[in-house]
Amino acid sequence: MELRVLRYFLVAAREENITRAAALLHVTQPTLSRQLMQLEQELGVKLFRRSQYRIILTDEGMLLRRRAQELVDLADKTEREFLQKEEELSGEISIGSGELQAMSHLADILAAFQKLHPHVQFQIYSGNADNIKERIERGILDFGLLLEPVNISKYSFVRFPVKEQWGALVSEEDVCAEKDCISPQDLVGKSLILTRRELVRQEFSRWLGPAAEQVRISVSGNLPYNMTLLVKRGIGVFITLKLDCDYQGLRFLPLSPRMESDTVFVWKKGEAFSPTASAFIAFVQKYENHISGNP
Repeated sequence: MELRVLRYFLVAAREENITRAAALLHVTQPTLSRQLMQLEQELGVKLFRRSQYRIILTDEGMLLRRRAQELVDLADKTEREFLQKEEELSGEISIGSGELQAMSHLADILAAFQKLHPHVQFQIYSGNADNIKERIERGILDFGLLLEPVNISKYSFVRFPVKEQWGALVSEEDVCAEKDCISPQDLVGKSLILTRRELVRQEFSRWLGPAAEQVRISVSGNLPYNMTLLVKRGIGVFITLKLDCDYQGLRFLPLSPRMESDTVFVWKKGEAFSPTASAFIAFVQKYENHISGNP
């Protein structure tokens, strides 16, 4: 498979129309049709269902679209790294992060680094620790800001000086809303909305203790805003991290006994980084040593 043909395929998949895709790609319609049919022959599958006015991806086509986008993104990222000027840092640094208080600390680092190197751009991907690690392994992301507990045996890392506090987001109409904090006993008999990450679930189950057998997880998810909408509809209590957000009609109550998580900024061990990414690693390490008082 050629990258050029994969780019053709992605535009055709997005536009769902050969004529429109051909015009955007500055090729003739017969040329584009021939390239897509050759791609189908090479893979031995049908990628599109064709009608008079539209082309629609098959299941195999949707799989290829995900893989093709990753390959094209990785190729573009590699090309940008080789085009960096030696005399002045430039290019792009890609970082994955969850929605964390520690992102504020990372933002301070990015601002300080970009002040020194204004031609460097940052790409931020939002996700949980598991899918950020997966993207680092594929080479799509350079770095990740991960919430512990997490397996980081394959990574070099810097631990950030930020404690993430867990709590319960409840409706103001909930009887618990009048409390100052939430105990395991307060959650007995309630439906919970919880992250999908297994390691975090295990940590929370240990916090619940015997009450773990008397709660029910009704929804799993990883985007806090979406989960808050479910709390407002009375679907459950959302166990989440404290963020600098104000959700109308909801209250954040810290867990008691207190439950906290650390965050780590990671990169792959033994990776050959671009000059810009290497300079950023050195900058992060120096920044953290400075604020911790280490020489």
